[in-house]
Amino acid sequence: MGRAHEVRAKKMAATNAAKSALYNRASKEIYLAAKSGVPDPNSNLSLRAAIEKFKGQGVTRDVIDRAIKKAAGGDATTYISGRYEGFGPGSVAIIVDTLADNDKRAFASVRAVFNHKGGHIGNTGSVMFLFKELGDFIFEAKPEDQENIEMALIEADIEETATYNEEDGTLEITVDRKDFAKAHDIIQSQGVTEFLKSEIAWVPNEKKHLEGEDKRKLINFVNELNKIEDVQNVYTDADFDPNNEDAE
Repeated sequence: MGRAHEVRAKKMAATNAAKSALYNRASKEIYLAAKSGVPDPNSNLSLRAAIEKFKGQGVTRDVIDRAIKKAAGGDATTYISGRYEGFGPGSVAIIVDTLADNDKRAFASVRAVFNHKGGHIGNTGSVMFLFKELGDFIFEAKPEDQENIEMALIEADIEETATYNEEDGTLEITVDRKDFAKAHDIIQSQGVTEFLKSEIAWVPNEKKHLEGEDKRKLINFVNELNKIEDVQNVYTDADFDPNNEDAE
């Protein structure tokens, strides 16, 4: 059928694999959040945060509802959480969260990527001090929207940090973890209907600029981590999100 067909088929397979991995991560995280309390996002902050996070990534309502129903039905599936730290290409700090039924397998898979893709896995605490766990929102906005949203958050006694990106027309707002749900509702009340990102995440204190070969290697590095079934989240202190980039 020719080279063009092979390329299209390869891209489609990669897209389908990425979607399958995303749905798998969503199902596990939402299931665990629902199991940790009541299976109602209005009363369970962790569940609400998980739902918002994956809705922003395009996970369907059906996947979300199935995970909640599974938890509410008394399913006894056990997942072990893990967190691994280290440095990737360009000396970028990396945090990898895993959820697995076999933590030894998860660690071995993560370590293999660090060892073979230009990284160095470290000890617990080796990079955590470079990040803070915050409520993180990114959405399309106009420059004049920033002041209105900031004022609404301040009036609600929510401390925030806002950064407007003129290049892609987005506003990033970070708040304390405990203020996540309240801040989400306030931002929506200001006319924001869709979030590019809405989750509790590890946000770097400072971001490191990469370009050229270092940037390409980091994207490939993170892509390899995201292919691992047990990997749940990958955070870096790069000044772009390699989770949403394709290598050049």
